[in-house]
Amino acid sequence: MELTGSQIVIECLKEQGVDRVFGYPGGAILNVYDELYKHRDEIKHILTSHEQGASHAADGYARATGRVGVCMATSGPGATNLVTGIATAYMDSVPIIAITCNVGVPLLGKDSFQEVDIVGITLPITKHNYIVKDVKNLAETFREAFRIAKSGRPGPVLIDIPKDVTAAKTEYERKEPEAIKRVKDRITPDAVDTAVQMIKAAKKPFIFVGGGAVISGAQEELAKFVDLVNAPVADSLMGKGAFDGTRAEYTGMLGMHGTKTSNLGLMKSDLLIAIGTRFSDRVIGNAKVFARDAKILHIDIDPAEINKNIKVDASIIGDVREVLRAININLEAQSHPEWMAEIADMKEKYPLKYNKDVLTGPGIIEKIYDITEGKALITTEVGQHQMWAAQYYKYSKPRTLLTSGGLGTMGYGLGASIGAKVGCPDSTVINIAGDGCFRMNMNELATATRYNIPVIEVVINNHVLGMVRQWQTLYYGERYSYTVLDDAVDYAKVAEAMGAKGYTVETIEDFEKALREAISLNIPCLIDAHIDKNDKVFPMVSPGASLNETFDE
Repeated sequence: MELTGSQIVIECLKEQGVDRVFGYPGGAILNVYDELYKHRDEIKHILTSHEQGASHAADGYARATGRVGVCMATSGPGATNLVTGIATAYMDSVPIIAITCNVGVPLLGKDSFQEVDIVGITLPITKHNYIVKDVKNLAETFREAFRIAKSGRPGPVLIDIPKDVTAAKTEYERKEPEAIKRVKDRITPDAVDTAVQMIKAAKKPFIFVGGGAVISGAQEELAKFVDLVNAPVADSLMGKGAFDGTRAEYTGMLGMHGTKTSNLGLMKSDLLIAIGTRFSDRVIGNAKVFARDAKILHIDIDPAEINKNIKVDASIIGDVREVLRAININLEAQSHPEWMAEIADMKEKYPLKYNKDVLTGPGIIEKIYDITEGKALITTEVGQHQMWAAQYYKYSKPRTLLTSGGLGTMGYGLGASIGAKVGCPDSTVINIAGDGCFRMNMNELATATRYNIPVIEVVINNHVLGMVRQWQTLYYGERYSYTVLDDAVDYAKVAEAMGAKGYTVETIEDFEKALREAISLNIPCLIDAHIDKNDKVFPMVSPGASLNETFDE
C-alpha cells in the first residue's frame, strides 16, 4: 500500500511494538505529529515541558523496562535540546531512538529557518545516525535503527527526516522485527578454559560487576557464578542490582566513593574478575597501581573495552549472561573460607556511618529503603545525593537504580522517573535530587501533573552545589566560588504551583510522615528535605590516588 513518510514513521513504530513516545512538536515535524494524533489510541505520546526532558524520559523508560525508548523533536533548537539526553544514553549504553525532522531537502545547507545539522552534531554521541532524504529508504532505516539500538552493546540512534520526505509517498509493506541474537560467537572453549583455570588457581578472588551485567539480564547466572567462585562482590554505579545487595558476599560500591571493604579488598585480591565494566576513571583511581597484585580477567561484550583503560591478563568477549553460563557449566565449586572471613572482618571494621541525630542525606536514603522495603524504583540526579543513593539503598534487583553514570547529567532524574513510571506503572518511583539539580529541569514536574504520573521527587536540599562544594572544601582551600544557593526559592511552593503536592521537612520524623503520605496519595509529590550544607560523601578516594588511600571524615 502507498503511504506518506509520516504514516510510515508511525507504522514502523507499531512494527517495533512501540506504544509510548516522549516528545515536543514543532513546524518541521508537524506531519508526523498529525499522524500520531490519528493513532493516539495505539501510541501514547507524553508531551514533556522541554525536549531534554523527553530524551531523559525515553532513557528512563528504556533502562527500567529493557525496551527501546523513543523521543521526538522538531528541527533546529528542538533537535539540539535532545543532545544532552542522547549523550547521557550513549555513555551508559541505553537503547533509545531519537526522531527529529528537518527542513525540506532543497533547503538543507542554506541556513534555513530552524535548520541545524543534527546528524553532524550527534555523530560522536550516537551508536549510529541517519538523515533520510528519500522516502523509499525510510522504513528500512527505521528497522535498521532499532536493530542497532538493541543489539550487542546497546546505544542511542538518531533518525533525521526532512519535512518534504514526511509528506512524500511510497509503497510500504509491514515486516516483523528480526529477533536480536545474543553475542556469543567469540566465547570459545579455550577462552572459557583459561578463565576456569585462573579461578581455580586463585586464593583471593574478587568479583567486580558493571552495567553490562544489568543490560544482559545476567542476574541468575551471576548469582550462581558467585556461589561457585566463593568470592566477595563489588559493583559500579551502573552495576547496581545485578547482584543482590543484601547478600553476605556483597561489599558495596567500588571506586572514588566506594566502601573501604570494596576498595581495600580489591587491592588485596590475587584475581580480579571484572564483569561488564569499562573501568571508568572514577572506579580505578590510579591506573598504575590498580589491582597491582592481582591477575585480571575481563568479561565484556565490547572488544574496544578490553585493555582500553586497564591492561588485563585474559578476556572473554561476549554477552555477559552467555559468558557466565559457559563458565558455570565448566567450573567446580571453589572454597575460600579464610579470604571470605577476612572480607567479613573488614565489613565489620569499616561500616558506612553518618550522624543519626539530625536529618542527613544517608538518613533520608535509609528511610526510603525501610519504608519501600527495598522494592522502589529509584532514579537520581547527579551529585552527593546520587552517591548516598548508591551507598545506602540496597538494590536487590537489576533496573531499579536509574542514574547518569558516564556523563553525570544534572537534570536527568526527574525526566527519567517519568519515563520509568510510564514503563513500570506498578512500581513506586522515587527521584532523589539535590536542590541544584532540581533547578535544572524542575519544569518536568508539570509533565508529571499533566498526565498524573505519580512520581515522588525527594529534594535533598543543602542550599549549595554539594559535590562541587565538597571538592572546594577538600582541594580548593574552601574558596566557595559560585556554589552557594542561599536564596528564597521555596521548592514545596514551586511544586504546588505546578499542581503537585509539596512538603517541607527538617527532621527524619517529618520526612517519614511525608514519604508515607506521598506514597499513599499516588499523585505527583515533592518533599523538600533540608540538610546541613557541610554534609559530605564519605568514604572517598582523591582523584588519581590509589584505592588503598580511601579516607573518611
